[in-house]
Amino acid sequence: MTQSDLDTVRYAVDGAIATITFDKPGRGNAMNQEMQVRYGALLGEASADPRVRAVVVTGSGRSFCPGADLSLLEGISTSTAAVPEHEGFRDVLAAAYADVPVVAAINGGCAGLGFVIACAADIRFAAAGAKFTTAFARRGLIAEYGVAKLLPELVGRGRALDLLLSGRTFTAEQAHEYGLVQEVVPAEELSLRTHAYAVELATYSAPRSMALMKRQVIREAGLSLEESAREATALMFDSFSHPELPEGLASWNERRPPNFPPYQGHSS
Repeated sequence: MTQSDLDTVRYAVDGAIATITFDKPGRGNAMNQEMQVRYGALLGEASADPRVRAVVVTGSGRSFCPGADLSLLEGISTSTAAVPEHEGFRDVLAAAYADVPVVAAINGGCAGLGFVIACAADIRFAAAGAKFTTAFARRGLIAEYGVAKLLPELVGRGRALDLLLSGRTFTAEQAHEYGLVQEVVPAEELSLRTHAYAVELATYSAPRSMALMKRQVIREAGLSLEESAREATALMFDSFSHPELPEGLASWNERRPPNFPPYQGHSS
């Protein structure tokens, strides 16, 4: 990968918070395949780093990510044989698979592939006035990379179909009304507010608890209420044998921030 490829998706760690920034000013942060792969790899790196307890994903300049670089699509043949089989969706949806919580700081235009990346994050904050669109229908495409599952879970079936079928542009304020974003803040305050939220997660919430709850939300959505309760009960009893519980209780009784151990991955 060239240095320019590395620069288009920047990565920095500050204390317990990692920040991933899309930075491709000449194309408004439009994403090519190399950027997509690097994004997935960086979230994997953050998950494996015991220092990192939360990740912020954002864009540079006035855009979050307007989607795929459309210049790459112009030369694609209509023959399906010309389209390689791949599992690039794993990079696009990397936030959902990450063991650490991922907070999207949507600073500006969020469309297409960038919209899917935002939907896959755990929490979304947006700058006031930021513009959103699914865009797919207006490009002759379909609901890509699992967004047909993610979006209805966030905003409901009717609203999801509205946004997918129309491809219309809507604002951060409307996204908040729909339930797509959790907070809308002035653009100049977005970075500080999102970072502060990530710091709160990193300081007070157990890494193991957050990782397992992310998996629960994904898995238990497909279960009946009784099946969900049974699985949760088994996980709860298992949690009694881990050091997070006594530390959580001690920190509460002693009125101090907890000192939770780093999460060791799927085997824990």
